[in-house]
Amino acid sequence: MDFKGYGSKELDITDRNAVREVLTALQPEVVVNCAAYTKVDRAEEEPDKARAINATAVRDLADLCAGFKARLVHYSTDYVFPGRREDRERYPKGYPEDAATDPINTYGQTKWEGEQAIRDSEASHLILRVSWLCGAYGNNFVKTMLRMADEREELTVVDDQLGSPTFTAGAVNQTLSLLEQDVKGTIHMTSRGLISWYDFAKAIMDLSGKNVNIRPVSSDQFPTKAPRPAFSKLDPFRLEGYVGDELKPWKAGLRNLLQQMESQ
Repeated sequence: MDFKGYGSKELDITDRNAVREVLTALQPEVVVNCAAYTKVDRAEEEPDKARAINATAVRDLADLCAGFKARLVHYSTDYVFPGRREDRERYPKGYPEDAATDPINTYGQTKWEGEQAIRDSEASHLILRVSWLCGAYGNNFVKTMLRMADEREELTVVDDQLGSPTFTAGAVNQTLSLLEQDVKGTIHMTSRGLISWYDFAKAIMDLSGKNVNIRPVSSDQFPTKAPRPAFSKLDPFRLEGYVGDELKPWKAGLRNLLQQMESQ
């Protein structure tokens, strides 16, 4: 499979003409959109910018893909759901793909609008919702915890926000598997299990051998501009049907990520 990647400095997804020129030149069979405005708190102050990247540009990309007969793969988020604490009782395995969406912040709202734009287009598509995304590259919770563990003797982490991480290495392999099987529609792509950010932080320290105390606190002690969901677990049942044992428990995914980071 031939692959051509573009960073944001090479191709501005909000520039429809530039995107059209690239698609015209490449004539791709598949377009994978990883571009997103992901600064959750800043999105409350920059809703127009967040919407331009997460919704308007996605709508344009979907229309272009339809015209070029290219299949669109788009990554979305658990934040499209309301994240109510009581939803854990209704969805003990996590939100299924067809659960009612109701974003509670601007980031989630604009990502939902992007999803809907794709569904309203004529493009053949695969929408992959991820959560708590972590990988060897870029900034993420795992890297932040490891860095802070080297700077402090004690860390405070919220224990009342529940979900499950998506690890990029697994996400890439699973995406390829879904493409090979010609899967369409919406899929929840995350790990097995349900944890809090506190549980996640504890495991990061235990598996990496960091000697730092982790103290659990409530979200009330960490006020943010954008509200955060109390429960944002995605149910990966549909994904499991396509990838089987490739769907790993969250701790196995974390162990693999730490090993990958050590080998770099």
